[in-house]
Amino acid sequence: MQGYYEPVYLISVVANMLDIHPQTLRQYEREGLVRPSRTQGSMRLYSQHDIDRMKMILRLTRKMGVNLAGVDVVLRLKEQMDVMEQEIEQLKEELYRLNRHGSVPAGKAIVKKSHYDIVIFEE
Repeated sequence: MQGYYEPVYLISVVANMLDIHPQTLRQYEREGLVRPSRTQGSMRLYSQHDIDRMKMILRLTRKMGVNLAGVDVVLRLKEQMDVMEQEIEQLKEELYRLNRHGSVPAGKAIVKKSHYDIVIFEE
């Protein structure tokens, strides 16, 4: 069983799966929207992650009318949001751990990190 990020699919297989022309996949790569792995013979190999990303690209372009420059902005913002969500989860875990040990006053906590603040007030 392959991992989510393991590159195993050839361009022809992916094009068939997504019902698009292989040239469209090459264009997405030229635009920097997807970065398939390469074999030593320079053949493109796509992972399931790449395929899911391309499904999102197709949804944005076909159903929402977003151009490729807009897709690039949307994908970059999504990546930033994912990183921030991970940071928030780490901060919540740290806060929970500290609160369990009595280091944070019960019911109130303020955590400052990077460019944003998290304020939690329990009633």
